[in-house]
Amino acid sequence: MHKKINKALISVYYKDQLAPIIKLLQKHGVTLYSTGGTQKFIEEQGAKVVAVEDLTGYPSILGGRVKTLHPKVFGGILNRRAVEEDQQQIQQYDIPSIDLVIVDLYPFEETVASGAGEAEIIEKIDIGGIALIRAAAKNFKDVLIVSSRQQYKKLEQLLQEKAGATDLEDRRLFAMEAFATSSKYDNAIHHYFQGDTAEEHGFDKTQLSKQTLRYGENPHQQAAFYGNLQEMLEQINGKELSYNNLVDIDAAVALIQEFEGDVAFAILKHTNACGVATGESVKEAYLKAFEADTVSAFGGVLITNAEVDKEAAEEINKLFFEVLIAPAFSSEARQLLSTKKNRVLLLQKQPLTTKTQFKTLLNGVIEQDRDLKTDAPEDLKVVTQKATTDEENEALLFASKVCKHTKSNTIVLAHKGQLLASGVGQTSRVDALKQAIEKAKHFGFDLKGAVMASDAFFPFPDCVEIAHQEGIKAVIQPGGSIRDQDSIDFCDQHGMAMVFTGFRHFKH
Repeated sequence: MHKKINKALISVYYKDQLAPIIKLLQKHGVTLYSTGGTQKFIEEQGAKVVAVEDLTGYPSILGGRVKTLHPKVFGGILNRRAVEEDQQQIQQYDIPSIDLVIVDLYPFEETVASGAGEAEIIEKIDIGGIALIRAAAKNFKDVLIVSSRQQYKKLEQLLQEKAGATDLEDRRLFAMEAFATSSKYDNAIHHYFQGDTAEEHGFDKTQLSKQTLRYGENPHQQAAFYGNLQEMLEQINGKELSYNNLVDIDAAVALIQEFEGDVAFAILKHTNACGVATGESVKEAYLKAFEADTVSAFGGVLITNAEVDKEAAEEINKLFFEVLIAPAFSSEARQLLSTKKNRVLLLQKQPLTTKTQFKTLLNGVIEQDRDLKTDAPEDLKVVTQKATTDEENEALLFASKVCKHTKSNTIVLAHKGQLLASGVGQTSRVDALKQAIEKAKHFGFDLKGAVMASDAFFPFPDCVEIAHQEGIKAVIQPGGSIRDQDSIDFCDQHGMAMVFTGFRHFKH
């Protein structure tokens, strides 16, 4: 099934990186067929090309809508070389057998994204190109189909390695990718007519580029990332990202986004923050975040929303960590932090903009809106006799942001601009609070005057009772329990302030 390429049909929208392929096809004596702008481009490379119009005997008509849709083109692609009747018919009708088809479709999705009018969008629905792709892919036993410019480099390498020939394995692989291209293209058109936004298209792994990962959550599990990670993150140092790295990075990016307008730093382990702080500088914010848990920070994922400068890098470099994410690194910081070859440094180029989440569940998939609600000053409803101070409100909102991104059940203890401790993923809210208190004391924090945040309401007053014993002065929670008044009464009796937000932030 090793077949030499003798004739090729080329019809592409984007000509980038096509020139080396033309030269290789010339070198191997391949007859080229083309039309329109592609034909002109090939001629500019100094190559001979047969116009499709000369092959079919028909000009391009209807403003270019009909060019390649002709039996002499599709017969040349679809004829089965091993079927005698097919071969007799192509000889009878003087149809050349085409061994290679190169197509790059009209940019439909890009045209939609540009905000173009409907008339322009409709004209970017490729008809001939899609038909060529499907025909060539169907006849992969005899024809190689290149269905997008992303495959040009792969084709160039193939032509070099196999001297202008292809094997069945090559043709089958390209055919598989061609049907994925066709599916994605038709899907985009369907969603345009349905009025969906890009994100509402849902998750279809055939529509996204695939990055195979070393393994999944554990070494015996396979894993892959689907999407264009490079649009959001640029890796400037370190080893290949793992599945667990990506899960933690996602959690880190979502958390740090809560602190827009402040210089913030967070340290995460297994998607939960073990340190979060704001400061006047990245160095100050890092040191305050690290102070919250100097043990769990080891091997963590670190993130900041400001440039990492030399002073910050000198402190961060003392810690063993897996990943550091920042919008920028000074040249000195980058040089220092890159001294460890496996340490991953990531430049965050854009914010997290997804608005929906998908998860496989039982024998299907569930979908939900992302929790995009950030508790704000106007959400704070004082429900106790004692009102919160401005400084307490700042601390409460800080704690609420951390709480929102921590696994339920959770309790977060904080001062203004610094996480003191959190109880994470506990089956009872009381256990979460006790865990947070024990941890805060272990790392030397005095909880007198601290604030407490809860991701959900208190069904009983036990949490505020325990908090009062530790000197905690203010509490933020969503409210909504039928026994809210029990907690309110305790706070009133003991001089504590409490605010309700009306928004629960469960995270499972």
